[in-house]
Amino acid sequence: MHCDPTASHYLKIIMDSVFGPTRFLSEVIWKRTSAHSSARRYGPIHDVILFYGKSPDFKWNHQYQPYDQEYLDRFFDQTDDEGRKWKRSDLTGAGTRNGETGKIWRGLDVTAKGRHWAYPPAKLEELDAAGRVHWPKKEGGMPRLKQYPEDLPGVPLQDIWSDIRPLHNLAAERLGYPTQKPQALLDRIIKSSSNAGEVVLDPFCGCGTTVASAHANDRQWIGIDVAFHAIKVIEDRILRQSSLAQFEVGGVPRDFEGAQRLASNDKYQFQWWANYLVGVQALKEIKKGPDRGIDGQMYFMNGPRGWGRVLTSVKGGQHVGSKDVREFKAVIDRERAEMGLFICLNEPTRDMNTEAAAFGFVQTAHGHLPKLQIVSIAEWFRGKRPHLPSLGHISREFFEPEKRAKQKKGRVPDPSAPEFKFSFPGTKAGSTVVHFNPSAIKAESL
Repeated sequence: MHCDPTASHYLKIIMDSVFGPTRFLSEVIWKRTSAHSSARRYGPIHDVILFYGKSPDFKWNHQYQPYDQEYLDRFFDQTDDEGRKWKRSDLTGAGTRNGETGKIWRGLDVTAKGRHWAYPPAKLEELDAAGRVHWPKKEGGMPRLKQYPEDLPGVPLQDIWSDIRPLHNLAAERLGYPTQKPQALLDRIIKSSSNAGEVVLDPFCGCGTTVASAHANDRQWIGIDVAFHAIKVIEDRILRQSSLAQFEVGGVPRDFEGAQRLASNDKYQFQWWANYLVGVQALKEIKKGPDRGIDGQMYFMNGPRGWGRVLTSVKGGQHVGSKDVREFKAVIDRERAEMGLFICLNEPTRDMNTEAAAFGFVQTAHGHLPKLQIVSIAEWFRGKRPHLPSLGHISREFFEPEKRAKQKKGRVPDPSAPEFKFSFPGTKAGSTVVHFNPSAIKAESL
């Protein structure tokens, strides 16, 4: 359970009530940034990760961090003839033994001191022949093992993580999604608590970093999120990562009745779903709030005229009429867009069709097309599609904020319009699948 310090203590109480306080294992502090200015308090630079095990038989794979230079300088303080740094380490362990490790070696009886050799005498001879045993100059002193940094796996992972950097604005994996975590963070968690082929579940998967990490580390996975734009982000992310990834998205309307239920339960999710259905390239709004009559945008190359723009307006209610179409016509004129799609749930009335037809046609590089078209979800599921210019040749990078800022000024996508790439979860062939339902979330496996 990952959160910031403002709520972690409340969540710990909830987690204790779910799993029991004895199942709490660690509170991990992740240093997510190096500095943060804050008035009249200490700078908040960390997040909290609560680690619980459902039972005593939980999965645990030891993870290690590289030694930092301060540790190497402090503890590896000896130098061999080749100039390599090493440190002294015990060749004995506490407690006596009756087997090979309890025998006298080189005249030294460690059993008399209540200890035993860390290796059998034969192995000790091999180490000595290889120059790995340090013999003290003082007579009667105990030999020590020469340990080099490369002999050790590293520092066992502790509960303060400062070696995983946060995502910066130009990071290659950055999707522009709020609260996105670096994949290295999830790699560590997933490798620690699962093995290849096992199932990883993230019930609030957001932009899918857990899913991407599980997929990259050969785990099966299930991701659940209530937001359609999150699902689309993950879908695209996994396909970019592995074009052969196999997955299924559940909970998405597959017929008109499903679309009706979604529109009734959550008009905002219906709006996002309908936009993705027709193929928008940028959502005008990603949060609930005023949209100035624009719900989505599509762009196309319009020959010598430059970029062309198609606006969308989605109405999922039962009482939609010609007044709504007329208002959207005014939006298209105001925005100086070439075309518009008015998306509604039910079939349009005769007055609505008349109002749309009165807007006329527009001449584009792709032909003579209606300036305003009504897309009815009811008709969509019967195979009726709008007439649109070709959109597929546009590079998706054009709509990424960093690339978009470098474009020449002109008729280009609105830089203030957030854009979520179209994508969602999956798995290796024959592995677990994500099912998403905005009103009743569920997860299943194939």
